Amino acid sequence: MSRELPIYQVDAFASEVFAGNPAAVCPLEAWLPDELMQAIALENNLSETAFIVPRGGDYDLRWFTPAVEVELCGHATLGSAHVVATHLEPGRDRIVFHSKSGPLTVTRDGELFTLDFPSRPPERLDDHGPVEAALGAAVDELWRADRTMAVLADEAAVLAARPDLAKVAALPGGGLIVTAPGRGCDFVSRYFAPHAGIPEDPVTGSAHCVLTPYWAGRLDKARLSARQVSARGGELMVEDRGERVLISGRVAPYLEGRIRV
Repeated sequence: MSRELPIYQVDAFASEVFAGNPAAVCPLEAWLPDELMQAIALENNLSETAFIVPRGGDYDLRWFTPAVEVELCGHATLGSAHVVATHLEPGRDRIVFHSKSGPLTVTRDGELFTLDFPSRPPERLDDHGPVEAALGAAVDELWRADRTMAVLADEAAVLAARPDLAKVAALPGGGLIVTAPGRGCDFVSRYFAPHAGIPEDPVTGSAHCVLTPYWAGRLDKARLSARQVSARGGELMVEDRGERVLISGRVAPYLEGRIRV
């Protein structure tokens, strides 16, 4: 027998629809089987589908790409906070999500949502060869935390990047960040995650757990403006707080409905 579940789709890190990163959010009363949540994420075919379950006054949160469950996702956490504060508990301005990456607090100030995420400072690597082969371009600096980060000369080089996704998928870690100083902001980035079924992610909150400590150190400033320069594009404000990073953005609602499973 089929049942109906609520679903919301939003564009995260965007002030209007058709920009930022689309995320689906499915509020549940209790967890579905893992294989069913994965099937829903595949059917949605967005970079992430988030599932949330009440836990006392907080929520448990899990994220699935069309291919795998992931341990941390920024834009779908932003979307989940929007759904809680707009639909489930209107007006709520502080939400704690329990995840595989620990407790994640989201605060709301008007239309701006701020994620409190773990910082993942990268370590410098000397061997540029495999990444330069994947990018087909020179890399100024190479770093790695939970994913690889290539620092390029300028924003134009980031925009021009056309990586070989098969070679990116073969790199160690969780995908490839490409970054450089920005023309109208402190830094720009793009993120490629073919290993997770995402050729290029439109806007990646979790990548800024790596980007923020790097750029804060390089530019000697804690608060920075960032732009992910994918085709859809996204705007973020970030702040380095040592072991944590704050990642702020807006959410544009797109769709409300019910799915039948």
